[in-house]
Amino acid sequence: MSFLKSKVGQSAVEFIIIMGVVLVFFVVFLTVIKGKQNEKVDENEKILMQNLVLDIKEEINIAATASEGYHREFEIPDNVRGREFKINLTDDNYVSLESERHSFSYKTSEVNGTIIKGGINIIRKENGTVYLN
Repeated sequence: MSFLKSKVGQSAVEFIIIMGVVLVFFVVFLTVIKGKQNEKVDENEKILMQNLVLDIKEEINIAATASEGYHREFEIPDNVRGREFKINLTDDNYVSLESERHSFSYKTSEVNGTIIKGGINIIRKENGTVYLN
C-alpha cells in the first residue's frame, strides 16, 4: 500500500512540474506575440505620421506651382492613433513633425503662415506667394 501512495505522490509532483513548464512556455509565447504586436502598431503609427507630413509638403508644393488664385482647404488631425505630435513650418521652408517616438522633416516650397493642428487649414496663392491660414 505504501508503494501505491508513493506512485500517486510521484505522479502528482510530475504533473505539477509539467504544468509549470507548460505555463512558462505559454507566458513566453504571449510575451513574444505582444512584442510583435507593439512593433506593428509602432510601425503603423510611424507610417501614418510620415504620410501626414508628406501630404502637407505636397499641398504646399502644389500651391506653389498652381495658377494665381489657387485655394484649397485640408484638415490636419489633432493626434495620430491617440498619439500627440507637434507640427510646424520652419523659417528655412521645412515642414516638420515631432512625436514622442518619431521625427520627420521635409523641405517644401516657400510658404507664409502656420499650420493649424486639429482643424481646417486653408492654403492659397495670391500675387505669386503661397499663404497657409
